[in-house]
Amino acid sequence: MISRKGEKFLLNCFLKTVDDTSLEKMFFTSIRNFLIDQAKGTERGKLRRRIARRLREADRFRSVASTSPRWALASHPPGAAWHGELEELIRAAWEVRGVWITAWNTSGPTPRQTVHALMGVLTGVLEAAGGAVREEDLAKVLEARFDLLTPAQFTALYADDGALIDSVTDREQGDAPVAAETMAGEIWDEMSPQERSLLSLLEDDPAEVSVLLGVGRNQTSAIMDALREKLVRALTTNGGDPREVAAALLRRSGDPP
Repeated sequence: MISRKGEKFLLNCFLKTVDDTSLEKMFFTSIRNFLIDQAKGTERGKLRRRIARRLREADRFRSVASTSPRWALASHPPGAAWHGELEELIRAAWEVRGVWITAWNTSGPTPRQTVHALMGVLTGVLEAAGGAVREEDLAKVLEARFDLLTPAQFTALYADDGALIDSVTDREQGDAPVAAETMAGEIWDEMSPQERSLLSLLEDDPAEVSVLLGVGRNQTSAIMDALREKLVRALTTNGGDPREVAAALLRRSGDPP
């Protein structure tokens, strides 16, 4: 903060204070405001501002004064506040069906379908909460529900012997039927790098997988549930043998069927 504000900032602090106590108070206030500004510049901060703007525009929501911004449904009794576990809200978010996000922009107007999905999930979550929920928690729920703002995943390009790794051609394809391999390839192409890295970890403990993702256990559990649901839908609607297609997918992930 000091390196950005410069010596003039320090001089102004000394000139505006009268003793050590007032100087300390000004420093702490300045640091707090600086950190708030920093948080607003993060992707989650942008998501929170997007949520707040949309909630303010809708009559069925109301803001609740608090040290941390909260939102409730207009129908909720005054003073009602949610104090449960975040995982409960994430489960409630997944119970809202028929909504999805196909386009996510970090700046500019939000696509209409995205707005519909966000507001539908927020309504369902607040109905389940029965009271006001922190804006920060609502952002975390949306992150988990729609797999937003997840950190990038990296894969080594070179093996231990220095040879370039080819994620498809260098792997054993086995005796799986061509049709299963083709269908697996189509599903694989639709998967994100994160989903590919999780493919062989879906039976593991979310607490352990969360270390790989760099997010909390609750969000990791929600992400894993979403991938399971996506795979079941893909494996049962493509017309092939689900077991053969699943085996081909696992071979692509580097994990034996």
